[in-house]
Amino acid sequence: MSKENFIDAAGDVSLEQMQLPEDLAGLNIAECKLLCEKIRELLINTVTTTGGHLASNLGVVELTLALHRQFHSPDDRIVWDVGHQAYVHKILTGRCDRFATIRQEGGLAGFPKPCESPHDAFVTGHSSTAVSAACGIAEAFRIQGSPNYAVAVVGDGAATGGMFFEGLNNGGKTRSNLIVILNDNECAISKNVGAVAKYLADMRSSKGYVQTKWAVERALGKTPVIGKPIAGVLKNTKDKLRQNIEQTTMFEDMGFVYLGPIDGHDVEELDEALAVAKSYHRPVLVHVRTIKGKGYAPAEANPGEYHGIPRIDVESKNPEISTDECYSTVFGRELVRLAKEDKRICAVTAAMKYGTGLQFFGAAYPQRFFDVGIAEQHAVTFSGGLATQGLIPVFAVYSTFLQRSYDQLLHDISIAGLHMVLGVDRAGIVGEDGETHQGVFDVPMLTAIPHICVYSPATYEELVLCLRKAVQQDKGLSAVRYPRGHAPKYTLGTKANTNFTHIQGEKTLLVTYGRITAEVGKAADALRTDGISCGVLQLTTIWPLDDAVLEIAKEYENVYFFEEGDEVGGIGEKLAGMLLESGYRGNYRHNAVHGFVHHASVERCLEKVGLTASEIVKFVKEQHNG
Repeated sequence: MSKENFIDAAGDVSLEQMQLPEDLAGLNIAECKLLCEKIRELLINTVTTTGGHLASNLGVVELTLALHRQFHSPDDRIVWDVGHQAYVHKILTGRCDRFATIRQEGGLAGFPKPCESPHDAFVTGHSSTAVSAACGIAEAFRIQGSPNYAVAVVGDGAATGGMFFEGLNNGGKTRSNLIVILNDNECAISKNVGAVAKYLADMRSSKGYVQTKWAVERALGKTPVIGKPIAGVLKNTKDKLRQNIEQTTMFEDMGFVYLGPIDGHDVEELDEALAVAKSYHRPVLVHVRTIKGKGYAPAEANPGEYHGIPRIDVESKNPEISTDECYSTVFGRELVRLAKEDKRICAVTAAMKYGTGLQFFGAAYPQRFFDVGIAEQHAVTFSGGLATQGLIPVFAVYSTFLQRSYDQLLHDISIAGLHMVLGVDRAGIVGEDGETHQGVFDVPMLTAIPHICVYSPATYEELVLCLRKAVQQDKGLSAVRYPRGHAPKYTLGTKANTNFTHIQGEKTLLVTYGRITAEVGKAADALRTDGISCGVLQLTTIWPLDDAVLEIAKEYENVYFFEEGDEVGGIGEKLAGMLLESGYRGNYRHNAVHGFVHHASVERCLEKVGLTASEIVKFVKEQHNG
């Protein structure tokens, strides 16, 4: 499209009028800078209204612009890791007019989704996967004779995950058009920890080989596209410098050409670096330094706080974060109390100290607190090592990320009978983050592990009791699972316990556990008003099932199980099997989640899967009228 269609006489760029991403290549550097300002303005105005990932996207504006100037998506494939930093990518690939719908029901997803756009190369809701995916794409291009590139954009937090190194180890062996962009902003969700963070810090401050090599490459590379002869000169220059200075990077040792560090907010420098990277036609790693939250002072000052935000009060520029207790903070504070009583207790997190409420433990007992980075598999086996020496590790992790460590739970913990406790945060529906983050698969996964004990408290009081019981038992693996946010105000009105609670009814029994106990209880109240006397059976220890649970269920003609988790392998399915084996001849129905749950508010998600009070009432009445 001609520039006059989207740049007025005063030089102002209209993002909405551009044909994207095609028009980006024709912009000069001044126009690119102006466009970046427009994008940041759109990000701030939108994400502070809808909630979402702000700081990480503000940090990659220039980088994303440069990527779409140098590569030709969707023919070239760009894989984002973690995908929450792909908002600018969405804006620049034809979705600007729908950006206001980000993470809203029926709108754009908060993570890349190939079914949403051909420009989204891979689903990347979990970290450290992009290099592996891009390596596979690049090799497919090579096999098919395609000249296109596969680009993995990896945050430095994701670079602490094991799969990142597995991908590099294999990618460096190839001769394909694989380019890895290491987006180094010195800040993940929580502060980066470990040897990788230190290594990158050392590279940032180095004044030797890397900077000298890059200065030579810039001097030789002042053209938009660099051909093979110049690329050969660059390679020879690099090799000679390395021989003279006797320094290589870890990435070069793994087979990658290393370029950087590059100023991630200088479009001209980014253009040049990416052009050089393309010219090699072999695996290249481009080390880009960015500022998380760039262009929005509150986010720059507190990037962790502005990583994933709810709606923001524009007047105060502060996220609308409630100071009330939530499940995570109750868990964290109780763990501190337990650790005061028992010096064997240790806390482990995979780069989610604040998200899981472990900041209290870290402050109180730093010698017994371990942040292992984005490495859930390592976290579990590391905990197993602690357990072999008589310590009691408590690993707090989001349900969706716990999936990554199934083998370690089964092989490294369960087989040896080691005593370990899982705090399974964000269990159940989480809402706007969508399919990649809904915690609906942990129950089928965990209950398949022999000898495990799984608790699913509904209230804060039950959470405290369950955590204490899980920690203080003598051996074995225990999991205490709880949802995101605040406990419902509605309760069954009975004393909390760690087994089950039974409210007597007549012919119909509603069975459930966890957060939706409140919805089931309200539904039972409404049904009683309409003349259907329903009993309620709330499970707190959901696996193994107490023998008394089966006996109670057999007393009712109708048993309806409501579960905020996947139906296949869920507790409702297990109870159905037990009833069948016992000779039960009544009417049994199981209402649970079926597969992946798309992004929407928690309330709407629960409504769509039939787990709100009104939907439960409707379900029961349909059964009775049928």
